[in-house]
Amino acid sequence: MGREAHSVEGGGGREGQSRHVPVMLQRCLDLLAPALEGPDAVVVDCTLGLGGHSEALLERFPDVRLVALDRDKEALRLSGERLAPHGERATLVHAVYDELPEVLDRLGIARVQGVLFDLGVSSMQLDEADRGFAYAQDAPLDMRMDQTTGVSAAEVLNTYPPGELVRILRAYGEEKQAKRIVSAIVRERAKEPFTTSARLVELIRDALPQAAKRTGGNPAKRTFQALRIEVNGELSVLERAIPAAVRTLAVGGRIAVLSYHSLEDRLVKQVFAAGAATTAPPGLPVVPERYQPRLKLLTRGAELPTEEEIAENRRAAPARLRGAQRIREDAE
Repeated sequence: MGREAHSVEGGGGREGQSRHVPVMLQRCLDLLAPALEGPDAVVVDCTLGLGGHSEALLERFPDVRLVALDRDKEALRLSGERLAPHGERATLVHAVYDELPEVLDRLGIARVQGVLFDLGVSSMQLDEADRGFAYAQDAPLDMRMDQTTGVSAAEVLNTYPPGELVRILRAYGEEKQAKRIVSAIVRERAKEPFTTSARLVELIRDALPQAAKRTGGNPAKRTFQALRIEVNGELSVLERAIPAAVRTLAVGGRIAVLSYHSLEDRLVKQVFAAGAATTAPPGLPVVPERYQPRLKLLTRGAELPTEEEIAENRRAAPARLRGAQRIREDAE
C-alpha cells in the first residue's frame, strides 16, 4: 500500500527524510518517456506524496512542465521544499485527483502528454504515528489523507450501522470474517467509543478464529484497508479520476497507474480495456472511425515489481503497474 520507502541518509524526523525510493520508478519513467520528450510537454503527477516520482520526472525530462496534486497539505509542504530547485516548472496543487479537469482548466492547460497515478498511502502517512493508518503502532484512529475535511475512521467505527460496517469490510477489505469482527466492534463501542488503533487491532485478533489468524499477515490489515478506503472515498474517487485523466491526454499522451490492491487494479483494468476496445456494433464489415479504440495498452496485464525492488523496498511488493497510450480523440 505504501508508495515510497525510506532510505534516509543523514538527519532524523520528517525534515531529514530527503531520500525516498519511489515504487517501480524506472519502469514508470520509461513508460511515459515517449510522450514527454517533445517540446512543451506537460505531465501530471496525480498523487504527489513525498515527491519522489515528480522529482525524477523533472530531472529526466528537463523541458517538461509538471503539475502535481495531493489532498494532504503536509505532503505538499514537504514536496514543495524538495521540488523548489525546479522553480516554475513545478506547479503543486491542493486537490483530490478526481478534480484534475478543474485543476487543468484553472491553469489554462487544454491537454497533457503524461499522467501518473501512484495509489495507496504514502510512506509519510504510514510513518506518522498520529495519522492512524498503520496497524503496527498505536495511534488515534483518523486515517484521513486530508485532515481538514471528512469523517475519521473512529467516527466510522462508532457511528455506522452494523450492516454498513459489514458491507465496507467485505467490499473494501475483502474480509471473510466481516460479520464476526463487526459484532465485536458493535459490542465494544457500546461500552466505550473507539479512539485508538491498538484497541481495534486487539479486538480483531480476539474476534477471529485461529485458522483465519494464520493466513495473510497481520489479521487487522484487511479491516484497516477497508476503513481507509471508506474514510477517503478512494474507490469512488478513482472511478471518476481514471476516465477523467484519460480524457485530459492529448493524442500520443500516456498514462501509468500503480495500484496496491485488487480493487484498485480492477478499476484501472476496466477503464483501460474499455478504451482499447472497439465500440462498433457486431457484424460491421468495416469499423468506422468513431467506433475505433481510443487507447492502446502499453502493458500486458499488470506488471509487477522485480524481486530486487521488493528486497530494497518491501512496500513495493503488492504494486501492480498498468499503462496506456491515447491513440484517438473521443468520438463527437
